[in-house]
Amino acid sequence: MKLLIVEDHHNLIDAMVKSLEQEQFLCETAMDFETAHEKIHLYSYDILVVDINLPDGSGLNLIREVKKVSPDAGIIVVSARNSVDNKVEGLALGADDYLTKPFDMAELVARIKSLIRRRNFSGNPTISFGSLLIDPVARELTANGQKVDLTRTEFQILLFFASSPGRVISRDSLAEHIWGDHMDLADSYDFIYSHIKNLRKKITATGAGDPIKAVYGIGYKFEVQWP
Repeated sequence: MKLLIVEDHHNLIDAMVKSLEQEQFLCETAMDFETAHEKIHLYSYDILVVDINLPDGSGLNLIREVKKVSPDAGIIVVSARNSVDNKVEGLALGADDYLTKPFDMAELVARIKSLIRRRNFSGNPTISFGSLLIDPVARELTANGQKVDLTRTEFQILLFFASSPGRVISRDSLAEHIWGDHMDLADSYDFIYSHIKNLRKKITATGAGDPIKAVYGIGYKFEVQWP
């Protein structure tokens, strides 16, 4: 899952990124409205954590813009204002949750995990596709009754596919999801091919079928044959 954290306090944003990366989330940051506005138009994010008070604009206006360009993105508002009006306005604009500063990092992580389950997987703690059982919170895969040891990137790719079953996902989308801001550093798609090859090999080694189908000239599709 890829997150954008919009917050103008250095210490807080560093603490948020550290806590979330320990949970294997891919985090990008923006410390002002202009940077955040540019990023939401360049990249796609699963969840945004948005501070209402930014030095050059309002986080509420950013939420309005996010809902135009990425209506399916989850949004958690954070603010030092313990105001009912701000909370109501943020939720009315499409935010999914609200945290008042100061907050514990464990609570932020828990809220994000809960939001992932609600938005992407209908609130289910685990999701199943044929003989595959995916736990997005524990970041575990069981295939054909066997635990499969995946790297962080392999699990990110699997969860990205599982959140859009049956949809063709381009190589560009996969590269952006894995690399984020640093996608331009990749001079080829070899790293994608390598990760997907390893992911398929690990799944099929359990006796489960290969759920990742190549779509010639475009990318891949996640399809599972149901028993």
